Amino acid sequence: MMLKVDKTRQGAWTVLHVCGELDLVSSPVVRQHVHDAVAAGHRDLVLDLSQVLFCDSSGVGVLIAARRLLRSCRGRLRLILPARGAEDGSHVNRVLAALGVRRLFEVYEDAAAATDEEAEPLSA
Repeated sequence: MMLKVDKTRQGAWTVLHVCGELDLVSSPVVRQHVHDAVAAGHRDLVLDLSQVLFCDSSGVGVLIAARRLLRSCRGRLRLILPARGAEDGSHVNRVLAALGVRRLFEVYEDAAAATDEEAEPLSA
């Protein structure tokens, strides 16, 4: 399955909707979208991973690199990982938890929550 990335704006937030498989081949595409957004001055970024059906370690690496990049420029990164969804529970959520890095990210259930300044992240 090919990876597709669409960009939308919700208030102060730039939302990158990632759809498909986040792996060694496709993760550089996501990395480039994150870099392009930051280069364009967007410091508040949401990665919507609710339609990502597979994620390997290179995909996780891109998420960690995106977090590092946004922290370095005083930006914010939020992830959308539905608790139930994409085949009964988010694959990305399980991968992040298995690798022990889930706690590094602010995770929300949907775009409305992720772009709401008052919303609390889901607990790990």
